[in-house]
Amino acid sequence: TQLQALQKATKLYAQLITKGKLDQSWENGLEQVTISKLKDGGTNAVVVSFKREDGDPKAVYIFLNSDGKYVGSNFTGD
Repeated sequence: TQLQALQKATKLYAQLITKGKLDQSWENGLEQVTISKLKDGGTNAVVVSFKREDGDPKAVYIFLNSDGKYVGSNFTGD
């Protein structure tokens, strides 16, 4: 469900900050979180984007497969 995807992505997002892969500005300046479905080659993935007010890049995207497993993250959404 979208709620499960949000919960899992939020945990992963926090881990990226804790591990230093995202700096602290991502924690304090969060502006918007969105959930969308991405159809890629017949598989249904879920993309959770975390957008912040300031800084560059403005967003980080976390990808989960149809089973809810983490498959990657990036700053482009592709």
